[in-house]
This record gives sequence, structure tokens and C-alpha cells, in this order.
Amino acid sequence: MMSDAEVPGLEPLRAWFASYCDSFRGADPEQQRNFDLKEKHTRNVCLAARRIAQGESPRFCILAEVAAVCHDLGRFPQFRDYHTFKDSDSVNHAHLSAQVARQHALLDFLPREEREAVEIAVRLHNAFEVPAGLPPETEKLLRLLRDADKLDIWRVFIEYFETPEEERPSAAGLGFPDLPGCSPEVMDAVRNGKMVHLSSLRSLNDFKLLQLSWIYDINFVSALRLIRERGVLEQFAAILPADEAVADVLAQVRGYLEQRLKEGGGTA
Repeated sequence: MMSDAEVPGLEPLRAWFASYCDSFRGADPEQQRNFDLKEKHTRNVCLAARRIAQGESPRFCILAEVAAVCHDLGRFPQFRDYHTFKDSDSVNHAHLSAQVARQHALLDFLPREEREAVEIAVRLHNAFEVPAGLPPETEKLLRLLRDADKLDIWRVFIEYFETPEEERPSAAGLGFPDLPGCSPEVMDAVRNGKMVHLSSLRSLNDFKLLQLSWIYDINFVSALRLIRERGVLEQFAAILPADEAVADVLAQVRGYLEQRLKEGGGTA
């Protein structure tokens, strides 16, 4: 297997990302918390992508890390220019990430087909669902990136609620009000095994349920194992309202996860 040091372009890409993050460094601690959030997130998505891709071809593992490095490049100018991570109030950060990668020729070390696959994965990693008609290897890379991204967004979100309010990255909650309870339509969607649309949210509790619903969109068995290993469902149970309806929704999601693991379903 080729080592990372023998992969032309991979180490320079990592170094470029570090300097890219440094270019957004400033004196405002509130803004810096948001940039630091995305730098740490990207590094963790790289780790998750490599772990999920274990057992795949060495070349696919490399492409998984390249896509992970590039997937949120647009978050930095997005927050600098709009002071939000909410795409509907600013720009599509995934499209902007692909644009930044192209502007800086970050993928030029890859053959054309691999470069196109990474660009598509980066551009579509935040889409509500994976579109039909993609080349099989491109679709596989996109699905892996989406899994790795979700795994660390869950960590970010849980840590947000464990952090004192004055120290939280301001944009992590997307500006939703912290209201009691959960919207019935959001609860129903998760209970029925459906992904929740961002447009249906009214509160931070709804946003928690939206993220919980992402479990229905996990593709790789290795990612499902990480969800159980990291206690993601238990962590969400600790930050959601402690009532019977929410407990029923959590039980539904837990049952789904265990069934998927029992069946060994998924991509890998």
C-alpha cells in the first residue's frame, strides 16, 4: 500500500489547508471561535473519512481524505462575509467550497476522472439526498463524505450545548431560538423514518431532531458502528426534552440503528 508521503499532492494539500485557516485568523475572539470550529471539524472529518474507508482500495482512501479536506472550504469566506453558517441566509457553502478548490487548483494533482469525482462529492455533500445518475465510484465517494461529515457535526452540536453560552461559536446553532418542546410535524417525520427538512424547523430542539434524523441517511456500516461506539443517540437523549413523545422517537431511531447493524446493510 502506498504511504501518504508517497502520494503526490496529499501532504501539500494538508499544508495548504493549514495556511488557508491561518489566513482567516483575526483579533476578534467571537469570530475566531467560528473559524476554529470549522478547522477542527474539517480535520475530524478527514479522520472519520479515513476510518470509514478502511477496507476500500488505497486509492479510494486517498480520494476520501482529499474530499474531506476540501468539503468545507467555503465555510470560511461564508462566515467572514455573512457572519452565519446558514446557507439559506447566505450562500451554498458546498458550491463555494468546490469553487475555492478550483480557484486554488487544489485537485490538479489528480487525474481528470478522480478530480471530477472529488469536485462532485464536495459540491453535493450538503444536498438533502444523493441525486440519481452519478458514476458508481463518484456516488460511493459522495456517500462516504456525507457519512464522515455527519459523524463530526454531531460532535460539534453536542459540544455546543456542553459549552457555556458565552464561549459557544455563535453560528453553530444557525440562529434558531431555544424554545421548549418540539414541533409535532418534526417529531412525526423522525418517528416515521424520514429526514427532516431545514425549512420545517422552528427551534433548537427541532434542529436537534433534524440532526437525529440524519441516521436514516447513513450509508456505510462502519459509520453506523461509529455512531453506536460514540454513543451519539445517548448524547442526543441528554439534550432533548425528557418527555414520553421524545423517548418514543429516540426508541424508533435506536431500533433502526440496531436493525441496520444486525443486517450489516450499507455500502461497506
